[in-house]
Order: sequence, then C-alpha cells, then structure tokens
Amino acid sequence: MAAIHPERWLKPTPQGLFCIPGDFYIDPSQPVSRAIVTHGHGDHARAGHNTVLATTETAAIMKTRYGEKFAHQVMAQPYGITVKVGDVAVRLLPAGHILGSAQIVLEYGGARAIVSGDYKRRRDPTCPAFEPMSCDVFVTEATFGLPVFRHPDDGHEIERLLHSLSIHPERCHLIGVYALGKCQRLISRLRECGYDRPLYLHGALVALTQLYRSLGVDPGPFATIAGMVPSQLKGQIVLCPPSAITDRWSRRAGDVLPAMASGWMQIRARARQRGAELPLVISDHADWDELMQTFVDVAAPEIWVTHGQEDALIHALTTKGYIARALSLLGRDEEEV
Repeated sequence: MAAIHPERWLKPTPQGLFCIPGDFYIDPSQPVSRAIVTHGHGDHARAGHNTVLATTETAAIMKTRYGEKFAHQVMAQPYGITVKVGDVAVRLLPAGHILGSAQIVLEYGGARAIVSGDYKRRRDPTCPAFEPMSCDVFVTEATFGLPVFRHPDDGHEIERLLHSLSIHPERCHLIGVYALGKCQRLISRLRECGYDRPLYLHGALVALTQLYRSLGVDPGPFATIAGMVPSQLKGQIVLCPPSAITDRWSRRAGDVLPAMASGWMQIRARARQRGAELPLVISDHADWDELMQTFVDVAAPEIWVTHGQEDALIHALTTKGYIARALSLLGRDEEEV
C-alpha cells in the first residue's frame, strides 16, 4: 500500500499547523484543544490550551512564563520516546535552539514528517544539539534564509567582547539579550572562555536564568544591579533586555558601552537601530549554510518553509531539485534571534 503523503494530513490553518489524524496543532497562535509545542519562546508557546505536549524543560519554561495554570493538562515528554496522539506516532528530538527545544517527528500512513520549529546547528552548552533524522517532508524555518547570512563562530564574538572590555575598563558593557536562551547561552560561553567574574542581570532576566540553573545549566555567580551605583559597574558586564539599552533604566550603569547579541547584528542598519556600539553576531537560528546542510542531513525530498525568507530559500531549494513550498504561518516574529 502506498504511503499517505503528509500534505493530506498536515494542514496550515489560521491557528497554526494542524495534524488531522492526531487532532492537534503544532505551536498554535491561539488557544486550542490540543497543542504540541516545539519550544518556550512566546511566538511558539502560548497559554490557554486545553492540553499541551512538550519537553519537560519547555513545560517548565511555560510554567515560569505563564504561571501554574498555563494549560489545563500538561504532558511533559522526554526526547526520543514515541507516544501515540490520536492515530499519529509522535516523537520529540532535540532542535538545538534553546533549552527544551524540540523537533516534532510525526509518523502516519507510512510517511514521516518532521516539524523542526526553530533550530540551529552549532554547539550550545545550554541545550542538546540538533539531531537530524531522515523524513519524507521536513518543515523548516527560514529566519536567516538568504546567502548573505553566514554567522561567525560565537567564540570569535565572545573574544571581541572580552577585548572591548580590556580596552575600555572604565565603561560598563551593557549587552542586550533575549531573556530566554540568548541570555543563558551568552553567560555559559563567557564562562567557557574563562570569564569568572560576577555577571549582572536586569531583573527581567533573573527568573529564567534561575530556572536554567534548576534544570542543570549553571550560569555561575550573577546578581542584579539593584542598589548598585555607576562606579561599581565600571568594567563590568551587565545583561539586559534589548529594549533596556536605550531605556532610562540604563542610566543606572553610568558610562555604558551598548552592545547587542543577535544574528541580525550582521546588518549594520539593524545594529544602529538597536543603538549597539558593539554588535555581536550570535544567533540561535541556523544561518544559510546550516540550513542547506540540514536539508542534506535529513534527506527529505520535500521541504516546507514556515516563516522567514521563504521566497529566496524556496528558489534555492527548487534549483537543487527539492520540492519546496511556503506555509506562511501566522504569528511568527523575530523574537529571540
């Protein structure tokens, strides 16, 4: 019997990608009866669903962000275990994006589709690496789906930060980072590169950093800057949400050297827009080369693109012999890049 092609049972809808035989949505943008959530960022993980299936870490992140009752029922699932949801076999594989991020492996009617969520391919000490698996259809993001996006090694960017700190010891280095994933990754990479001094956090970054610690990712010593005076922050590293760099809050740090850690910092206009004197190109998404390598690794003849630079990526895939289409799902944005 011929396999049932995923286009017959996996449909884009206004609420999100819907799996018909499993009667569930993946990363729905609105409250639904049954949701499978790839990771804890706000454009993928929302409160109000009746039932949520996610990794143990993503469930903990959603609880921290949205409160105890973010869903009526929570099914916290480890990586690699297959469960039946309706008539569909579902398995979660590491996506390498942030702690708890998962690819959703769906098997039905003799076909396998993988919804990758957001992912990256380079090493991250705060989460398991992306795990490729062969499939018939691979559903990918395309946040950095243009050939111009080739991100440098993040170790090089950390060295640039530490060099700046050494030549500007009189200035506080104020770094804009997203609260979930980027903050904890930057801390961990600084520790790996030998930075053993305390790090100072904006209050909005503390809860999730403490959660990472409770889940086994130890950031080392950190404190908030509450009660500190500018003279105490000279030559220190302070992490804050991107919006706080130009906010009145930043005045607490005195003479600051504003920085920003994001894949978008490769674009000078974006860096200027963010007020980043020191743009650090550190991304939690796959760049162009990593996207292309992933499609080779998963050996899927068909690629569906959910959001990002769809047209450019689909054109490149088509010229390479893939079947490619845009899903253009609603509710995805550039948070946490």
